[in-house]
Amino acid sequence: MAEITLYHWEPNANSGKPMLALMEKGVPFTSHYIDMLQFDQHKPEYLAINRQGTIPAMTHGDRVLVESTAIMEYLDEAFAGPALMPAGARDRWRIRWWMKFMDQWLAPSFSMFGWKFFVGPNAIAAHGKDALEAAIGRIPLPERQVAWRKAVYGLFGEEEMAESARRIDVGIRMLEAELGKREWLASDQYSLADINGFNLAYAMPLSQPHLANDDLTPNIMRWLRAIYRRPATRECWKLGRTPMAARVDILEQDYIGQGAGA
Repeated sequence: MAEITLYHWEPNANSGKPMLALMEKGVPFTSHYIDMLQFDQHKPEYLAINRQGTIPAMTHGDRVLVESTAIMEYLDEAFAGPALMPAGARDRWRIRWWMKFMDQWLAPSFSMFGWKFFVGPNAIAAHGKDALEAAIGRIPLPERQVAWRKAVYGLFGEEEMAESARRIDVGIRMLEAELGKREWLASDQYSLADINGFNLAYAMPLSQPHLANDDLTPNIMRWLRAIYRRPATRECWKLGRTPMAARVDILEQDYIGQGAGA
């Protein structure tokens, strides 16, 4: 069988999705850590894999695959192991609906808050503005330079932040309602929707404790803890190298109230 190499950052958001899917399927792979805050994704050796300079990327033999949700679906179809998509057409539609909702509507809002209050300040503290500006200037694609300056320096307008806050509030309420219908997010079996959602939502009790906690969202908390307890999730998060990965530890707590966030 052709060798799998996954180029990824932390077990979080887009990188975490194929990482966890690989581990749930039991597919051996070579982990190639890309330090996003060191701009590894814009270095020539990685651009030779993915010229867009985005992560994750995966190679399967001579194939190069990008886009995290599409990679997950490829893995589920290409390899043996536990099925991460159900057989029924209606459930498969529901899973894809939720993954698109999370990828295109909810994830950008979480990302905006994450960059403004966590990733950006940590990057500035670690490298200093002069070094960061020099690194951004070496990014080969001009549009990626613009995106990185906005993200690292938190250059989001008040209206953008307000709209992201609204979307997060709406999205959490939608997740809570959906998880009240069944054990897992979009079907009666653990699926790609759960992997997608966990990588987006696992830190909500820490970052949005006023919206996601055991009092207001018991279904979400039950779901997050159930995924956290899975052996594949534990192994996946061991690949983290920064304090970001430790945020998942909040799910060790039996009860999380509205004041849990730091």
